[in-house]
Amino acid sequence: MMARKPFWETKSLNQMTVPEWESLCDGCGLCCLVRFEDEDTGEIIPTRVHCQLFNTHSCTCSDYPNRKKTVPDCIKLTPHNIERLAWMPPSCAYRRLNEGKTLPLWHPLITGDPESVHTAGVSVRDQTVSELSFDQAEDAMDFVALDLMYDKSDVDWEG
Repeated sequence: MMARKPFWETKSLNQMTVPEWESLCDGCGLCCLVRFEDEDTGEIIPTRVHCQLFNTHSCTCSDYPNRKKTVPDCIKLTPHNIERLAWMPPSCAYRRLNEGKTLPLWHPLITGDPESVHTAGVSVRDQTVSELSFDQAEDAMDFVALDLMYDKSDVDWEG
């Protein structure tokens, strides 16, 4: 009997059910960080400053179903907009699958362990500060973290 391939290897992002789509999120928290765009170069500059709804330890949104009410500019990822979101981290499952790549070995869907993204050192767990800590949004520029743009997909994972 041949083993069935997992859904992310057989379905396009458009074909996935909502639960399948949501399960692609590895819980790294990188997409919940404040980013700036250089007006001259278009370069995306990430910071270690997180959205006010981000729980820095669990790496989850504290009000995911209602997040747009509190954070109107929160971008909902969809199969239709992922291609245009160049600021998504290179290790992001949505981005990787859209680019025809595989999931990283540390991804929770591969390991069966939601902690694997943290154990592999890919997440921002307990490494960020809330945007509510600043009077001016520009103050987040004091926390620029260019290392967050590195592709961590190939991090050695022993499980």
